[in-house]
Amino acid sequence: MKQLDKTDIKTYWDGFNAGDWQYEINVRDFIQKNLTQYDGDESFLAGPTEATTILNNQVLNLKKQEREAGGVLDADTKVVATVTSHGPGYLNKDLEKIVGLQTDKPFKRAFMPFGGIRMAEDALKSYGYQPDPEMHKIFTEYHKTHNQGVFDVYTPDMRKARHYKIVTGLPDAYARGRIVADFPRIAIYGIDKLMADKAADFANIGDGEMTDDVIRLREQVSDQYRALNDMKKMAASYGYDISKPATNAQEAVQWIYFGYLAAVKTQNGAAMSVGRIDTTIDAFIERDFKRGLLDESQAQELIDHLVMKLRMVRFIRTEEYNSLFSGDPIWATLSLGGVGFDGRHHITKTAFRFLKTLDNMGAAPEPNITLLWDEKLPEGFKRYATEVSITSSTIQYENDSLMRTEWGTDYYGIACCVSAQPIQDGVQFFGARANLAKAILYAINGGMDEIGETQVGPETEPISSDVIDYDEFMKKFDVQASWLADVYVNALNAIQYMHDKYYYESAQLALKNTHLDYTFATGISGFSHAVDSISAIKYGKVHPVRDEKGVAIDFKAENEDYPRYGNNDNRADSIAKWLIKYFYNKMNTHHLYHNAKLSTSVLTITSNVVYGKNTGTTPNGRQKGEPFSPGANPAYGAEKNGALASLMSTAKIPYHYATDGISNTFGVTPNTLGHDDETRKDTLVHMIDGYMENNGMHLNINVFNKETLIDAQKHPAEYPTLTVRVSGYCVYFADLTKEQQDDVIARTFFEEM
Repeated sequence: MKQLDKTDIKTYWDGFNAGDWQYEINVRDFIQKNLTQYDGDESFLAGPTEATTILNNQVLNLKKQEREAGGVLDADTKVVATVTSHGPGYLNKDLEKIVGLQTDKPFKRAFMPFGGIRMAEDALKSYGYQPDPEMHKIFTEYHKTHNQGVFDVYTPDMRKARHYKIVTGLPDAYARGRIVADFPRIAIYGIDKLMADKAADFANIGDGEMTDDVIRLREQVSDQYRALNDMKKMAASYGYDISKPATNAQEAVQWIYFGYLAAVKTQNGAAMSVGRIDTTIDAFIERDFKRGLLDESQAQELIDHLVMKLRMVRFIRTEEYNSLFSGDPIWATLSLGGVGFDGRHHITKTAFRFLKTLDNMGAAPEPNITLLWDEKLPEGFKRYATEVSITSSTIQYENDSLMRTEWGTDYYGIACCVSAQPIQDGVQFFGARANLAKAILYAINGGMDEIGETQVGPETEPISSDVIDYDEFMKKFDVQASWLADVYVNALNAIQYMHDKYYYESAQLALKNTHLDYTFATGISGFSHAVDSISAIKYGKVHPVRDEKGVAIDFKAENEDYPRYGNNDNRADSIAKWLIKYFYNKMNTHHLYHNAKLSTSVLTITSNVVYGKNTGTTPNGRQKGEPFSPGANPAYGAEKNGALASLMSTAKIPYHYATDGISNTFGVTPNTLGHDDETRKDTLVHMIDGYMENNGMHLNINVFNKETLIDAQKHPAEYPTLTVRVSGYCVYFADLTKEQQDDVIARTFFEEM
């Protein structure tokens, strides 16, 4: 690694408050020293410029064409995506204030085979594109992929668990995602400074002993160094020199976006989050205001054009992937708000500007806007945010106090839909979900899969009594849960090892510290059905109904009034709390790759539909093939005591054992919140405040009449931008499958608080 030009960059920082950030890479300190809080309301905001309107209409038209084409408008078949693989692409070069596309054309999807050549080929074929045979030869004969590496080491148990979908969504054929790069570093320091720091780190890795970890880290930092240089080349193709810090707000936004663009050019992860960029951008905007270089309309235009670019990011996916994660999401999660350890809130005018994009350009799923909520946030912002929720259902809310305390930092971002990650030095290894509802059926049926009627889990004696004995069931459940934790965690160990080896995220990790703290993400699906099934067995005298082979295929509770999760009933809610901790501890007995810290989630995305389709009838009365409730939501129909009781049940789940996220998707009718706009905003602010004060972690909020969704399903052309929040993210309702639309319609929309 060569030493780069050491030109003094302090002249680029004129107008900013000095601090430690000038002597070390420290974006948090830059924010702390240059934060301009805003305590007012939205009255200062500007509408769309003419250029924004023209460009946005172009994007909307492309989206319409894409939908009419079956979901993909154009795709590469032979150019392998890298940071520098494509020349510059534009919407309208004369109008765009922020430039850069993943490929050379808007909405053209890149060819990304490093995760798995067969997945890349299957994705192309599913949309009518013919993969290039030469690419197949290269990535089967000459270059091993992440997917091939994983399947080379999978055990028979891992393959069975994957096939019968007691574990699903494993990132073994695509990028794992969920790494929040520290994108503001480029704007504050420029690429040359970042490269110089990586060169210095490289020189100090190891003490002369070339151990496995030293060799690996030295290779990875070398890759990071090259990725930073590639970012410079990419930016130069658009006419920009990002070697030095940004000199103004337009450059700051552009520099940050170039970093994000490098990430999505090279990785097709299950989440490609933006992180926390608004406070840094705001500091540059405020400096430009003081210098007379910018007015409010121009500032808003920069944010509009950045968000427009985030809405245009695309990956081509397989049919199987789309069935799990419906609606073509990329989870470009943008984190806004929160409170610093010094007690100051982090609401700036730019936080308002990001919300204003939903008015200036219409509702859209991306970026996945996440508000880090704290009671200290200014009322003007709280009310504006809830107004946006009421009109567009495009915002999710997360408990900043809970996450800030648990993670020990106030500079974190949301790495996927709901999971927090320290931005400076944190990395999360994404890991799909284990089906605990199915594990309950394995306990009853002796490890036999109830749908495939094949031995998958450990073979034990099935429960044969007329009424399921609670103590007998719990002993058998412990056997199956232990096996599931083992096969699940070890499959993830294999995946993370092979991902580092064959699909390393050099562009993203180049924008983080060299020495990192790792989190090992796991997840649970079927949570509420597992809780209610255990409750039914404990309190309801459950009678199994068996087929001719003796497999329990249906259940009848003698006492149908057994306690159900979602009613603020401690009998059921204590089972929910126990189950999270119990399965967490099962998984935590195992070695975790990179000596990572275990985390888990109660988060299903839209895979609640696929999971349900592959799970038999459960003791709580959910029928074979019916969708699970999403995330940590109570089972459909189980909530009998209104919205607040439902929220209080979810809030009891201990975040310490589920730091990957506890997702609650909350639906309510407008009139439930009040009969006028001001009352509705008040109600929603008080509801979110109350939920967070009771340690609730996450809320998606949908404000609809169910009839609107039913009509949108019948007449999709009339609702092209109708946006709904599912488990942890937003999606255009029209882009969901019919099954998933039905699932959203079937969810509880509370008509009383």
